[in-house]
Amino acid sequence: MDESTNELKKLEQELHKRIHAGEIYAALSIAEKTLEIAEEALGPDHPDVAQSLNNLAGLYQAQGKYAEAESLYKRVLAIYEKALGPDHPHVATTLSNLAGLYQAQSNYAEAEPLYKRSLVIYEKALGHDHPNVVTTHSNLAGLYRAQGKYSEAEPLYKRVLAIYEKALGSDHPDVAQSLNNLAWLYNVQGKYAEAEPLFGWAMAIYEKALGPDHPHVATTLGNLATLYDDQGKYAEAEPLHKRALAIREKTHGPDHPDVAQSLNNLAGLYHEQGNYALAEPLCERVLAIHEKALGHDHSSVATSLNNLARLYRVTDRKSEAEKLEKRAAAIEAKVR
Repeated sequence: MDESTNELKKLEQELHKRIHAGEIYAALSIAEKTLEIAEEALGPDHPDVAQSLNNLAGLYQAQGKYAEAESLYKRVLAIYEKALGPDHPHVATTLSNLAGLYQAQSNYAEAEPLYKRSLVIYEKALGHDHPNVVTTHSNLAGLYRAQGKYSEAEPLYKRVLAIYEKALGSDHPDVAQSLNNLAWLYNVQGKYAEAEPLFGWAMAIYEKALGPDHPHVATTLGNLATLYDDQGKYAEAEPLHKRALAIREKTHGPDHPDVAQSLNNLAGLYHEQGNYALAEPLCERVLAIHEKALGHDHSSVATSLNNLARLYRVTDRKSEAEKLEKRAAAIEAKVR
């Protein structure tokens, strides 16, 4: 194993460690260095370079740097199509990644044909019930849900659920994920009576299969709490948000973006109840986490600034709110 291969292996291990910790800003420089070494060692059109490009594109996307991410995903696609042919599963994966990038920007018309082409490739290469095929059906359902095309999303989510139940059994974590997706579809339509038992079923599966302190349990707790929030059932929502927060802090540490999400959910609950003194330190902590993990110019930082500004306004601190809003606007202008 030559020196560059050794260095690449070490950098990739450190990269995955940083990503797992939610340290997106720190991971970016490692991904850039990894790409530089891979290109020098293997040449710009090698499939292994495509993987480094893909990692960097994902980090740019996580930072809201969509133009940079798009350019890299398209380069990955070109490398794979040339090296492996247009019907290779790696091509399908890259198409799905590019579609996800467009979906994140609400460019639904650009995303849909890419998901559909990805689906055709996967089905041809891997079979109709392969996990990648099922995942792409779920992605397409999520795209329809985001557009409010609920009648198109529902049968896809139900198909995914049926495939997983048949292939994996009713107590598998992938079944729980499908239940979460279907429940969320019902929740956004205000079908709370249909959504609630599905969230509960998903949580029971996760707790049994993965343990009560797994991050997937925290996600489902947050989903169920949001369902209660949406109905104004704050007493039911609060302990679920707190338990989700405790799990994420225990699992990821205090400075992970997932912790910030739980803090933000809890702060929102307190804000809606008029408990501004409880909401404010949580909003400040969310801002600090996002700045540290994602960088000072990330769109999530702008959102955190605006949330804190909104709290300042309702507590008669107009000048402080305006400073935060001005900074948020500057960030939003950069990332557009």
